[in-house]
Amino acid sequence: MRFRAAVLRSYEDPFTVEAVTLRTDLAAGEILVEIAGAGMCRTDLAVRRSAGRSPLPAVLGHEGAGVVVRTGSGPDTAVNVGDHVVLSFDSCGHCHNCLGAAPAYCDSFTSLNLFGGREEEVPRLTDSTGKALAPRWFGQSSFAEYALVPARNAVRVDPALPLELLGPLGCGFLTGAGAVLNTFGAGPGDTLTVLGAGAVGLAAVMAATAAGVLTVAVDRHPKRLALAERFGAIPLPATTAGLPERIRRLTDGGAQYALDTTASAPLINDTLQALRPTGSLGLVARLHTALPLEPGTLDRGRSIRHICEGDAVPRLLIPRLTGLWRAGRFPFDQLIRTYPLADINEAERDCDEGRVVKAVLLPERTSRPTRHAPPQTHPVPRADAPHSPLPPTEDT
Repeated sequence: MRFRAAVLRSYEDPFTVEAVTLRTDLAAGEILVEIAGAGMCRTDLAVRRSAGRSPLPAVLGHEGAGVVVRTGSGPDTAVNVGDHVVLSFDSCGHCHNCLGAAPAYCDSFTSLNLFGGREEEVPRLTDSTGKALAPRWFGQSSFAEYALVPARNAVRVDPALPLELLGPLGCGFLTGAGAVLNTFGAGPGDTLTVLGAGAVGLAAVMAATAAGVLTVAVDRHPKRLALAERFGAIPLPATTAGLPERIRRLTDGGAQYALDTTASAPLINDTLQALRPTGSLGLVARLHTALPLEPGTLDRGRSIRHICEGDAVPRLLIPRLTGLWRAGRFPFDQLIRTYPLADINEAERDCDEGRVVKAVLLPERTSRPTRHAPPQTHPVPRADAPHSPLPPTEDT
């Protein structure tokens, strides 16, 4: 089948929206999804800085949501034709970690999600000249009108939900919220510091507020801090002198948990010093250099670890997050601005320049099914919605 997709042909050039061809001989456990919307994540943009490690040309996009239009054979009966689904990361389903409900730590995570593809695959996505495009990015390549994905990537959602806005629940928002709800298991009476008020950090703030956690949000930019305060956090400028002491005062002796989305070594060290004994710091941002730790930062039982995809089982966490949204307790829609897929380069510029927290790309069609959302307390941003500039943070 032929359809339009955004193709990245080189690390320096803009995306081109062009016709591509997909072989749709679905294998067992595969589904074909008509994409309603796809979030733009920092991981998509980081391909430009991958120093040749990511093969191009390729179709990126790994926060897709859409409608299942075809299914292959196989044992996975969790999704059927006509289902509305959110697409998340790929995993093998049979390694030790997958069987232990930790698919984000799948033994094959890198090969399945970072263009490696499944070993049995042959090139199935090509451009108009017949040249192969890189294998499925995070099992999706959802910057397109259609995506062919493993059924285990897909999470069925209520058709009453605003499908075109749900894609970021598959990665960015899942990562921030999952760190709070899964990794930390934080609840009433706990305290949390969030470094960086971008998409991942603000999702963590919203989840923490929903869980009754006292949260301090640290960022350099006043507009980001204002958003964090709107969602229930105590705002604290990163430039504050004596940051560890200030965090300890705001959290009654030190935070039990901290989440870093910045990869800033000075902020990480300050935050470790501000943890209470046995406190934990989780890292979600990719570190590009060595992380020097100051003496004493890991004393008294403090710990530091990396968190991948919010330690989430997507089929469990995504329904939890949509339930919180319906209850008005996880207003992720307030962070979204939508763009036509044809405007992907504008969306990328706005992300890089911090004018938008979460961009979502909408494939253009002559007709789009009418989808009814439940009553909302907050307006849903559309492609032509006005927005105020927001400086960038270093989210993954």
